[in-house]
Amino acid sequence: MELNLQHWRLTRDDQGIAVATLDRAGEATNALSAALMAELAHILDSLDKAPPTGLILRSGKEAGFIAGADIGEFSQLDTPEKGRELVTRGWNLFNRLAAVPYPTLALVRGHCLGGGLELALACRYLLAVDEAGTKMGLPEVMLGIFPGWGGMLRLPKRVGPAAALDMMLTGKTVDAKRAKKMGLADDCVPPRVMEMAARQLLLSGLSRRPLPFMQRLLGGPLKSVVANGARKQVAKKARPEHYPAPYAIIDLWEKYDGNALAAPEIIDRIITSPTARNLVRVFHLQERLKGFGKASDFTAKRVHVIGAGVMGGDIAAWCALRGMTVTLQDQTLERIAPALKRAHALFTKRLREPLKIRDAFDRLLPDPNGDGVAHADVVIEAIFENVEAKHALLKSLEPRMKAGAVLATNTSSLKLEDLRTVLQQPQRLVGIHFFNPVAMMPLVEVVEADLADPAAVQAACAFVKQIDKLPLPVKSEPGFLVNAVLAPYMLAAMRVVDEGISPETVDEAMLAFGMPMGPIELVDTVGLDIAMAAGKQLAGGAEAPRCLIERVEKGQLGKKSGQGFYDWSSGKAAKAAAGSVPAGLAERLVAPLISRVEKLVADGVVGDAALADAGVIFGTGFAPFTGGPIHFRQGQT
Repeated sequence: MELNLQHWRLTRDDQGIAVATLDRAGEATNALSAALMAELAHILDSLDKAPPTGLILRSGKEAGFIAGADIGEFSQLDTPEKGRELVTRGWNLFNRLAAVPYPTLALVRGHCLGGGLELALACRYLLAVDEAGTKMGLPEVMLGIFPGWGGMLRLPKRVGPAAALDMMLTGKTVDAKRAKKMGLADDCVPPRVMEMAARQLLLSGLSRRPLPFMQRLLGGPLKSVVANGARKQVAKKARPEHYPAPYAIIDLWEKYDGNALAAPEIIDRIITSPTARNLVRVFHLQERLKGFGKASDFTAKRVHVIGAGVMGGDIAAWCALRGMTVTLQDQTLERIAPALKRAHALFTKRLREPLKIRDAFDRLLPDPNGDGVAHADVVIEAIFENVEAKHALLKSLEPRMKAGAVLATNTSSLKLEDLRTVLQQPQRLVGIHFFNPVAMMPLVEVVEADLADPAAVQAACAFVKQIDKLPLPVKSEPGFLVNAVLAPYMLAAMRVVDEGISPETVDEAMLAFGMPMGPIELVDTVGLDIAMAAGKQLAGGAEAPRCLIERVEKGQLGKKSGQGFYDWSSGKAAKAAAGSVPAGLAERLVAPLISRVEKLVADGVVGDAALADAGVIFGTGFAPFTGGPIHFRQGQT
């Protein structure tokens, strides 16, 4: 039969092996649209008439295998009927693929996510290509939905229920080696032999490695044990009223073997929920932030960081982790040593393999004399917040830097216009403002001073994207966006403590609202002295809360001193039981934060309301299921 294919290429070799290559027309990445899946059904129709020796499914894109379902189509699901139709389409198609009489193999190179992994799971074999970009996962929960095209059925049968639920409930991904080790991939090979290995595995007739007996028990008679344990773990991080999807995944696996069509009421409730709509909005906001890093072709290979304190040291470690050669400067080797120790801990946690850990550590070079300045593509100043000290440093750096290199400050509270007065080319200074802890926080504010060189700002955004962070352009104003909105929020929380409500109750009110951490614990984490200084600068001259003044006078500065509002001697905040939360307390506490966001948008500190929502979500953890502070307020009016 004649196939008129727009997104796939179908070939057959001398051995009778059919190869279906997915190359979505007009797009840089593959995503499973309705049209693309209809073409796959036509391919299967064709192969039914003339069965091949075997079928290999692969990508024709450099970017990876398949990024998932088409988010644009998902965004248009405004009725329960459309939601059920979407689930039915993928469920039936992938079940059909799984049932074909000839062997099938997914050749996975690059990202293989969501519906892409569900397609690969429907094949008899999965061959993973061992290179940096190969990542597999079912991250639908991050969009407030579930893997409805067979992932909830097939992944637990491949890797065991505990490992499968962990992937589905967190959205975490695994690389090629890990995929093979856990049984997700049948094999893992380097790119140079992937073609030969794919054909050999396809025709091998090998049976899949059976799950151990205990895993089969946990996926059968003992399902409820696994499901109840998973519910307890999820409850520690997400409340069902805020994030219903993870609870739905557990229910669908436990009661319906992963077949969402057997529980259409769950499909209706999840896919058209406000949480799913808002998390899809957050996904689009995240993609918009990534877009700021694409406006320049600037690429950094070498980075020089001055200041080996917690921020500077952790910035240097993160850049080395992301593959750059980094020189870290401070006055003595003794001052740099703690940063190197923290860096080694980060590399060990993230990379796991001894050779990769060693390579990362070799890329991080202590540099007390600052010799790396002359070779660096990006120079980041991260010393203490003092204008005179920064002036002396910036003045000494400028003549030693390469032309075209980015000169950046990590200042959190000083105006760039005040810092750059000593420079011959003041327009080249940009802010690259990281948040603590650097390895955990996805947002980086890229600060543009008045009359800054646009090329320098764009290069800074490109660098931020290169190290896998989200760049948010902001204007040079005290506190920029994130710190400027946190200050009134933390002050409001402490004023409530002054009124006699316990810190635990205040924190519980905001945890129930959906914040990842209560505001009083946040003050302790940031440091009460820093909160005091920020409050003076950002609170418009208002007097500091009594509870803050009293603790600072006693030297109780929060987590770093072991005592603040809470006792931190164990490394965690020791909290008494919260009292009953007064009605309307959360709304009262969040109101000054939202008002400050709206004012910063009006003042042009951030480009528009949507970007402000993105910045506050990714910079403070503001409850993502709300869609952001301004979006939340608009939904209330």
